[in-house]
Amino acid sequence: MSNRIIRKFEQNDMAALGEMYARVSAQEDVLFWWVGEESNWENVICAFEGETMVAKGQLQIFNVVPPGRLPMSKHKIFVNLKTLPGREQDIGLLDSVYSLLLERAHELKGTLPREYGTVLCTGNYAAEESCNTYFAQHLGYLPHSRLYTLHRDLNEPIPVIELAAGLESAWVQLDSPEQREAYLELEAEIWPDTPLGVERLLEYQEHPLWTSAVVLDEGKVAGSLMVWQEDKNGIIEDVFVRDPWRRRGIAKALLVRALAYLKEHGLEQAQLIAMTTNESALSLYVSVGFQTGRQEIRLYTELD
Repeated sequence: MSNRIIRKFEQNDMAALGEMYARVSAQEDVLFWWVGEESNWENVICAFEGETMVAKGQLQIFNVVPPGRLPMSKHKIFVNLKTLPGREQDIGLLDSVYSLLLERAHELKGTLPREYGTVLCTGNYAAEESCNTYFAQHLGYLPHSRLYTLHRDLNEPIPVIELAAGLESAWVQLDSPEQREAYLELEAEIWPDTPLGVERLLEYQEHPLWTSAVVLDEGKVAGSLMVWQEDKNGIIEDVFVRDPWRRRGIAKALLVRALAYLKEHGLEQAQLIAMTTNESALSLYVSVGFQTGRQEIRLYTELD
């Protein structure tokens, strides 16, 4: 279209963004990213037709692999690309925004440690069929994972779980670089192919109410999770139990401790994300009152 303009987001675009957000969010099951702070606007590409924002794409570095991890580990950059309702199959519009996002993704890749490769990922709800088709069939993205968002009503009773003899629970704030590094070493032990990285951990720690709960056995960390507030919801993330301590009720004890913490701080809903194929984790979450919600489809492509 001759009057279409594609450029980076600017302060004066807030009103147009608000109008687009209202129209997109009026639909159910659409993942639409907000632009964030001004420091992030370099990663936001918008398409305008006249005064109307008709498409918006956005990038975010999701995790940076620290030195010393497995060679097959990958840095991850995520992309979110949305159009106004009714334009989801406008391939020319989508391509015009995506081409600039891809250029920017390669620039971001150049800022990451070259010891590891980088993948460009996208995540959209299963109901967003046109969006998923665009990335999978038109752009050739490959399947990465499918995730459920699970919700828990904090007004419902929270069970009390006692730890086995010799185990104790504690809150840990990870205030120092040494504490954060120790945590990341444990996290990489659980997920060696997709380690969190310090940048992502620091981003988590900026949220209100952030803290981590651990279960200790003679001073050794047996299991852990993180919890914080996001909008009006409590978020639980990175739930893990190390191999020697599994099947001892530690994960359930950590979860109910996190639920009680969120409820004590006045929140009414908690949520977490789990792989749709992880039946043991899903069973655990349901056992403490979580209910399965929307499914997200994640796809990826290598940034060569």
